[in-house]
Amino acid sequence: MRTFRPLAILLIGCLAPFAAHAGQEKSSSADQQKVDVVLDMVDAWNTENWDKVVDLFTEDGVLHSMMVEPVVGREALSARIGHIGEGIESITLNIKHIGVIDDTVFIERVDEFVYKGHAGSVPVVGVLEVEGDRIKEWREYYDRQELLEAMGLATDFDSNAR
Repeated sequence: MRTFRPLAILLIGCLAPFAAHAGQEKSSSADQQKVDVVLDMVDAWNTENWDKVVDLFTEDGVLHSMMVEPVVGREALSARIGHIGEGIESITLNIKHIGVIDDTVFIERVDEFVYKGHAGSVPVVGVLEVEGDRIKEWREYYDRQELLEAMGLATDFDSNAR
């Protein structure tokens, strides 16, 4: 069996100076502020503070689970988050990785929850655009069917689901 480990090590070694240089070009304090906003959002979910979840979006903020139509604006966000929140008995967004690339925050996590008596977990990647101290757009990537099964739902709770 052939191994490509030496090639991978060589490539990583060659790219390391570029990665270090690229990091110096960015303002680490601006990146940290964006990460802090996202961590505030994670905390709001973990403490089931639904008002804070909505307030952390800009007035015209967007929450877009990529398998369904986006939810736009605080009023629509409040209705969606409130509907989901009604059934959540507990939730923890477990962060695996978080970082900023090109002014955008990427967060890999596993969401564990109990929804109307059904315990489940789903791996998720979130891509968030932060504007000041608010989230302008939050795009979520996960397996929708896996989420619905983990929630114990036979049909989608979103009437706009594709």
